[in-house]
Amino acid sequence: MKNIDDLIEKLAQDTATTKPVSHPFVLSLQWMCASAIYLVILFTVLGLRSDVWQKLQDPWFVAEIVTLLAIFLSTSLSTALLGFPDLHQKRYLAFIPAGVFLLFLLFLIAACCLVPIAPLPAHGSECALAITAMALLPATWMFYSMRHYASTHNAIAGSTTLLSAFSVGALWLRLYESNDSIMHVIAWHYFPMLVVGVVGLWLGRWLLKW
Repeated sequence: MKNIDDLIEKLAQDTATTKPVSHPFVLSLQWMCASAIYLVILFTVLGLRSDVWQKLQDPWFVAEIVTLLAIFLSTSLSTALLGFPDLHQKRYLAFIPAGVFLLFLLFLIAACCLVPIAPLPAHGSECALAITAMALLPATWMFYSMRHYASTHNAIAGSTTLLSAFSVGALWLRLYESNDSIMHVIAWHYFPMLVVGVVGLWLGRWLLKW
């Protein structure tokens, strides 16, 4: 009996205090602020497209930027909620990116039909590669942060993580590159999002398992 009491006392002494994890709203806000700072640094170093102020008078361009922001905000919040086994009892918010992507798809269809056709630029896949390169840093930080949580939806969390980071890169390129071809943008900016989402499912199963 004395040995059992000694064991219990030893285990109680060895118990390390654990720091409570951040609320998902706080975590997603941290990611959003860090991404905003990251974009400001990129624009400061690399600059903006020469016609950016003129393009901001174009309602189609503004709608595209706003929709990209909605994708970034919704996937960031969704990823934070997916870090909790019970989705912090906010399942409806965790899966809101599905609705945002549907709106984005409708916007792209409308843009194809209504926006005047512009000539395709000479480059193609370079845009997808540039977006991916700029998304690496936010994706790495988000995955690192998620490792401290206990997601039971690790595949979906991996997908939303990469989609959030990819939307940061897409925002940067749309405000950096002087390009008005909606067909090019769909093919080399937004279609790769499908590939990124699928890759994220695999990465989530690998990096976020516990």
